[in-house]
Amino acid sequence: MRSPSLIAVAGPPGAGKTTWITEQFQNLAHPTFYFSPGLGPISIDLARIKYSYPSVQVIGEDQGSSWLANVPPDGVIYCELGAQLDLNSTQFGSFSCHRLAVLPPSSKNSEWHSWADEIIPGNNIALTDDHCPNLWRSPLTGIVFDPPSLEVILMELTGGAYGQLQRLKGIFEMPDGRAFYVDFVEGLEGIKYTELALEPWLEGRPQRFSGIEIAGWNLNQKLIADTLLEGCLSDEILNHYQQQYKENSYPEEAIA
Repeated sequence: MRSPSLIAVAGPPGAGKTTWITEQFQNLAHPTFYFSPGLGPISIDLARIKYSYPSVQVIGEDQGSSWLANVPPDGVIYCELGAQLDLNSTQFGSFSCHRLAVLPPSSKNSEWHSWADEIIPGNNIALTDDHCPNLWRSPLTGIVFDPPSLEVILMELTGGAYGQLQRLKGIFEMPDGRAFYVDFVEGLEGIKYTELALEPWLEGRPQRFSGIEIAGWNLNQKLIADTLLEGCLSDEILNHYQQQYKENSYPEEAIA
């Protein structure tokens, strides 16, 4: 009797774990599931995959482990393991598991090499002796950013103004109703902005999930939080922008 396939994906922050997994979502032939233990309720990856790949069933930690019993025999489960988890203590119950590590091409003889069944070359990032940087996460649901202010904040963050940054990922809402996924990895070029395929939100503050996740060392978390709030639009300014965008999108003569 056939049983579901479980693929556990591990590696250092920024190596390209989520990128490799989402590449597998391009042409789905079987029921597909994604989960990442240890993230809690604030997860940029869970939200981005849910927004971008509606055919993939995204599993949150609040669903416990009972969902595993309902995975069909031809199902494929992708489990992304963060660097904060102990690889040797990760258990997958009765599921047979293929262990895959996404690693920089120059990496040799790491803990991931001894753990993995297969090595996938990832981003060419530099590994430090401390593979587990501090993690800081914050929800941003309902917050809409002034685009120039957000750009300055992200440049300051990635430039080291609030601590040594290794990784930044986030979902940010714009006043024109669009939402963007933002991605930065130390050692790679620039900050990447990707618009999410979501309906524009032009009625008050967005109620869909947005947030930020940062990995690094000596992070000034309070200053980061305060600076992000400074880039948030007030209700009055947000309403003004939204009215302008709605008028431009749906002029009165077109409605008439």
